Amino acid sequence: MADTKGGNLSRLVLKQAGRAKEKILQNLGKADKTTDEIFEEHLQNFNTQQVNATRLHKDINNYLRCIRAMQTASKNLMETLSDIYEKEWVGQDMLYVQAQNNEMLWADLAHKLSDQVVIPLNTYQAQFPEMRKKIDKRGRKLIDFDAERHSVQQMQNNPNRNEAKFIKAKEQMENAKRTYEVLNSELHDELPALHDSRILFLVTNMQTLFAAEEVFHSETAKVYSELEGVVDKLAKEVQKGTLPRKTFPKPLPITNVNPVISNSSPNSTLASPPKGEWTSSDKGKTNGFDKFKNATNGSSSRSKYGGHSQSPTKDYEPIGGHSETNGTSRLNGNGRSDLYDIPSGATTDNLPPGVLYKVKATYKYQAEDMDELQFEVGEIIDVIEYEDPEEQQEEGWLMGVKDTTGQKGLFPANFTKPI
Repeated sequence: MADTKGGNLSRLVLKQAGRAKEKILQNLGKADKTTDEIFEEHLQNFNTQQVNATRLHKDINNYLRCIRAMQTASKNLMETLSDIYEKEWVGQDMLYVQAQNNEMLWADLAHKLSDQVVIPLNTYQAQFPEMRKKIDKRGRKLIDFDAERHSVQQMQNNPNRNEAKFIKAKEQMENAKRTYEVLNSELHDELPALHDSRILFLVTNMQTLFAAEEVFHSETAKVYSELEGVVDKLAKEVQKGTLPRKTFPKPLPITNVNPVISNSSPNSTLASPPKGEWTSSDKGKTNGFDKFKNATNGSSSRSKYGGHSQSPTKDYEPIGGHSETNGTSRLNGNGRSDLYDIPSGATTDNLPPGVLYKVKATYKYQAEDMDELQFEVGEIIDVIEYEDPEEQQEEGWLMGVKDTTGQKGLFPANFTKPI
């Protein structure tokens, strides 16, 4: 058994050495080589087809990976939107339904591409390695045939040849020739057929891909159209002011449980400082509850928010030329609109109900709190009463509604001018 294996190995080594020698002689031009121009053309087409199939396989798989990544990203986004979209808002149920539809469309697209595009592509590409083995085998058999042919030619030209060896060499040449011709004939049939199959495969594969994409994008467009409608309804609710809001009771007044020290005594040193001014005991404090006088310096600072840094100069003063310096609101205590100070240059004729007068933004203002109104230069704002007349109003701040969006909030008067 060991002798048999050793003998087979020896013959294999000798055969490979003979093929290598024959190939070197052919490359050096010392031995002729059997050529087949038609086969060479088929081989060139096969090589090109294999390269294209490998490239397509790589890009389709990469595309499918991106689709699955987008599926995950879309699912996470829709889940986040569904979580932050409050139950009281209009269209909350529709948002959830459309998010589920969107996830189902992504999953369906990934499944179609995997089953109907990638799997057929894998089958198509699997033909090339087997065909490559057959082509390589045909090349080895061609070298064997050329080597046997050259051996017979050398013995035929030798007048002192051994006839028995000559006859055996001719038989080996015929056997090598038959083996080569069988493989060569098969490849002459199979290579053109494989090359022609590329057209039908590409048509079928790409039709499936494009049809799946068409359905996906068409249905996804409907989903996003519904989602846009949900958000549009919410925006209209906000503009109309009909969005349901949770109401909270007003805080109870604080009652003083400690006796109040009277400051009526002329010798008392505990008298309270004037409102808005520093006391000697306040020096050095840096917390957000320290108060200082800034109501009339032309800035947009609001003391209860710790102060803002935007500070254009005032564009107008109330009629009568007086300015308030005690940090109180422009609205007196009873909250009536007829007691507002209407600035000079403001028109009160032909205004909508509830509008005191109109102003135009002369500076851009960036809102820094939730209850503030943000606007650009040139925007028109309707000045209205405060919602709660009893609430203490701040000097230099007005309540208004933007003409363009209907958004309502507080804004600094010195960023605008009356019209």
